[in-house]
Amino acid sequence: MRAKAWLILCIVSLPLSGSAQQNPSDNPVNKNPWASASTQTMPMPSRSQGMAGQATSPSNPLSLKNAESIALKNNPAISVARLEALASQQITREVRSNLWPTAVANLTGVDAHDDSRISAGGLNNPVIYERAAAGSTVSQLITDFGHTTNLVASARLQARADDQNAVATREQILLAVDQAFYDALQAQAVLRVAEQTVSSRQLLTDQVSALTKSKLKSDLDLSFANVNLAQAKLLQLDAENNAQAALASLSAVLGNPNLQNFDLLDDTQAPAPPPDDVTQLIANAFSKRPELLAIEFQSQSAEKLRNAARDQLFPTISALGAIGDTPFGDDRLSSWYGAVGVNVQVPIFNGFLFTARMHEADLRAQANQERLLDLRNRISRDVRNAWLEVGTGYQRLSVSRQLLDQANQALNLSQTRYNLGLGSIVELSQAQLQQTQAEINNAQAGYEYRLALSVLRYQTAGF
Repeated sequence: MRAKAWLILCIVSLPLSGSAQQNPSDNPVNKNPWASASTQTMPMPSRSQGMAGQATSPSNPLSLKNAESIALKNNPAISVARLEALASQQITREVRSNLWPTAVANLTGVDAHDDSRISAGGLNNPVIYERAAAGSTVSQLITDFGHTTNLVASARLQARADDQNAVATREQILLAVDQAFYDALQAQAVLRVAEQTVSSRQLLTDQVSALTKSKLKSDLDLSFANVNLAQAKLLQLDAENNAQAALASLSAVLGNPNLQNFDLLDDTQAPAPPPDDVTQLIANAFSKRPELLAIEFQSQSAEKLRNAARDQLFPTISALGAIGDTPFGDDRLSSWYGAVGVNVQVPIFNGFLFTARMHEADLRAQANQERLLDLRNRISRDVRNAWLEVGTGYQRLSVSRQLLDQANQALNLSQTRYNLGLGSIVELSQAQLQQTQAEINNAQAGYEYRLALSVLRYQTAGF
């Protein structure tokens, strides 16, 4: 009996769960996750070790600001949006070229049959003379009563809209970086919890196994301990997979198709409280959101295009000039030639083409106005929802911390009761499960709140 009592005393004196005695300051939300090493676990196949060969660079530290800078340089979506905006500016130059003079040079050599004339197919002078001549022709638009100027204004406004679309793409990429970065930090925090859980439950299984061999515990206790250990191992496998997937997503948004082995640096500063006035946030979004500004420019561009379509019904007046030299030719030709003139082109009938264009432009302008109203409504909804998410996430920080403290206390009491023979393995297993879930929720709450702040910043004024 003394030997059994001594054995029970030695086993009771050992800690049954490392997570229950964890200092609150070691919580992944309140402490830099890279400041301390993870708890050692039992030897088992690691998915992260299996995928380490896919990393193309050695482990290197990466902060959120550095990740955003890398994405702005390397993400192809940023380059696509910028190039589209630059191409749109060239369209403005293309349309504006109609306001400048047009000059062409001509070199002509003709050998014709004597007294040849074009007898069919034209109303111009049909006489053909032998000649060799060189000259130039210049044409200049005098006025088309606003048609070209409205086209230029429409193209310029569309270019400004494309610039805002490029800004919107930049904001979306930055939000994607923040989401991928916080998802990776969260997955790594959950992985550390899983490793601690496996370590503590392995220790409990070893202790219960020793007690079972000494006939101090039943086989049922050992079975429950083994089940809990298997569940912890499954949790660790899922956590490893999620951590690797999160790093892959982060690498992709940074513009690299291969998995990068980053050491993510967590922000040790306390998260800022949420803003109080959602009305001011909505007002800021209406004045600064690039998507809204882009549609406003598109609406103004459509109005200018409608005016240009209307101006096609007016005449077009152009000046023409030609000058040249005829060093060789028929005796009836002068040695040089020159002429100037004015041409007035009046549209009479073209199958109602200009009228249809005017109606089309008018309808598209109205559609852009309705699209603008719809976007304002959606922005107001999104800002309000993001603000509510931030408020809820801020409250979850304290609640999850309290839940973890209570779960740690409950686990300590359950361990003591089980060691003294007053509690069952079922009670201890339930306490372990609740403590593990509470620790995961506490780790996730901090990153979810920071991500909610990023979403709110994106929905209002951008990064």
